[in-house]
Amino acid sequence: MNMSGMEVFWYGWQQDLRLAIVPPIICAVFRFLFIYIHGPRRFGEWDKGTLQKCFSYGFWWGMDINSRYYLISLIVATLPGMFFSVWYDVGQTVRLLWFSLYLLILYIAFIGKMLFFYHFHDIYNRNVWLGKNADKKNLLDIFFNQNHGLLILFSIVPYMLISACLGHWIQEIPSLPFLSFENNVVQYGFNVFVFLFSIALYYWFNFGGTFRHRLKPEWDEVPPEVKNDVFLGKATVDDLVALKILWRNPVPEFMKKDEQSVLQDIQKIIPEFTGAAGENPLTFCKRKAEGARIKKPSHIFVILEESHCQLLYDQSYSMLDVAKYTKKLRAENNAVAINNFQPGGMISQTSLSSFLLGIYDCDIELNENVDIWNCNLAGIPTNFAGQLKKLGYKTHFWYGGGLNWGSLVHFLPAVGFDVCAGGPEFCPVGSPQTWLGVYDHIFLNQLSKKIKAEASNMPELHFIYTTSNHGPYNIPYEDYGIHEQDAVQLPLGRLQNGDMDMRRFTGILYADRAVADFVHDMREAYPDSLFVLTGDHASAVAPFDKGILPRNDSLLRERILTSFSMHHPGLHSGIFGDTILGEHLNILPTLIELIAPEGFEYYSLKGSLFDNIEHVVTPYSWMNSACIGYYNDNIYQQLGESSENADMVYGDMQYEDERNMLIGITNWLVKHPELLN
Repeated sequence: MNMSGMEVFWYGWQQDLRLAIVPPIICAVFRFLFIYIHGPRRFGEWDKGTLQKCFSYGFWWGMDINSRYYLISLIVATLPGMFFSVWYDVGQTVRLLWFSLYLLILYIAFIGKMLFFYHFHDIYNRNVWLGKNADKKNLLDIFFNQNHGLLILFSIVPYMLISACLGHWIQEIPSLPFLSFENNVVQYGFNVFVFLFSIALYYWFNFGGTFRHRLKPEWDEVPPEVKNDVFLGKATVDDLVALKILWRNPVPEFMKKDEQSVLQDIQKIIPEFTGAAGENPLTFCKRKAEGARIKKPSHIFVILEESHCQLLYDQSYSMLDVAKYTKKLRAENNAVAINNFQPGGMISQTSLSSFLLGIYDCDIELNENVDIWNCNLAGIPTNFAGQLKKLGYKTHFWYGGGLNWGSLVHFLPAVGFDVCAGGPEFCPVGSPQTWLGVYDHIFLNQLSKKIKAEASNMPELHFIYTTSNHGPYNIPYEDYGIHEQDAVQLPLGRLQNGDMDMRRFTGILYADRAVADFVHDMREAYPDSLFVLTGDHASAVAPFDKGILPRNDSLLRERILTSFSMHHPGLHSGIFGDTILGEHLNILPTLIELIAPEGFEYYSLKGSLFDNIEHVVTPYSWMNSACIGYYNDNIYQQLGESSENADMVYGDMQYEDERNMLIGITNWLVKHPELLN
């Protein structure tokens, strides 16, 4: 086409504008699908005004990224035409390729968000960063075998064809003719105006419909009625906006605090701590045991069960018979269980690190920290294994997978374990395993044999971490005597034999039986054994889309609480008095108060379950006898079980000072590695 450079720009700019309309529409469609599929209520049940504000604010906030699509198209496909008149046809192709690529990016980000929400009940959050040390083969296994990964990949083909056809059709729409003026001054003025207007338009959209940068949309400015509805608040955030926020904040906010602020946070709860050189805040957590309540057991078994949650034992889910073997253990006279029990972290690695170190990991993966690997146990006096060693126990850690996971090969010896081994090291060669580890029943059976064969005269601690209760649940359970009908009796809601939910329930039951069998075996070999059964974190177990309960969303307790029970001949259900709350960091002091002689000194951020625990606080959540709250979303809800919906309240969180102190101690130790040695 024989056109001037400005004409090429004029026609190209109009194409950029028309194509730029599509990404926000696509984002709105994806927002609708997210709400429709994952929303805790039917789409028509939302308040129309709140829904409209969710979409409206989401549009303007999303333009932070979508406006850049327009800018890049303008620069790459249109602007060169001002200097090269032959660029028009080339620009058409470049523009269509960029359009198709950007829509693909939106699609991938949306699918990723949908899968992320399926597993974590949240939009993209800091767990994305933790994925860098996750087992990538396991993630692929879950993607293809649990989340229909092949179908998702195939869906890209028709999506891209539709995108390309849509882009081509939009480009074929006739453009407004270029305005020519006989007066050169007027022509130049018009040309400059068009060019500057095309740039100004970018800033207007990028700033959210304003030219004032400080009014640019952000989380703090989301309309209150939208933000107060936790789900709609999350739905407001476009996927690329959420990823941008994460990308800009690889370091948790608490690690950005200056030292004086951190010191003040710690001093609010531990005023004796001065922050002087060489002073470790953990030394102010010294406690003295009141005296042994049971005879010192020859064996202590702490079994950390993968993805094991309290929901399995809640009465609301009694129709799910997926924990029937450990339920029998809990029903024994010498068992005690606490049904409101929080983990030390929300995913595996952070939970394990918190448990073993006695300080909270706070999602910075202390197990991967070289300073921790090289620490002196005295530097973290709250550590789990080291303090039981002082009571004469030989400490063992057994993991179903390889110790390369989470750098356990470096981390475990550093935190006081005398013996560490993974299932592949002592299970028969060729033992079947998932990407995470050897099947639980094989791992625990071989471990039982190993413990008996290598028995010593010393009392022994065995910390055991299982792996099989994890997606994609493709273990051949039927071959090991576990069938779907053993876990759930159909009909139940819209559950069907063979679907993924039934496979998950079967997998939970399989892991439950393996643990119970191990307990019976060890108890027969060592009758005075003390067992602690708990989970590393909760997991999304209940399929609310299948109508198994009157409500269609999980309670906060179901998203946060893990399980806890303790078993020993000297225990009884009332041994902890009125205590109905607990957490992982209560376990060590409880063990010490059970078996240590009077006056034995130990270190712990938290008291034992023998204390009258009125509330529990972790960096993630809090609870008291009435409510449970989640700090990241500033929400709380009733703590008690319910088959019906319970009000979710958005508002100020409780126990902020205590939470800041706990986070502050982790911050202080990480920034002062000399204290660890």
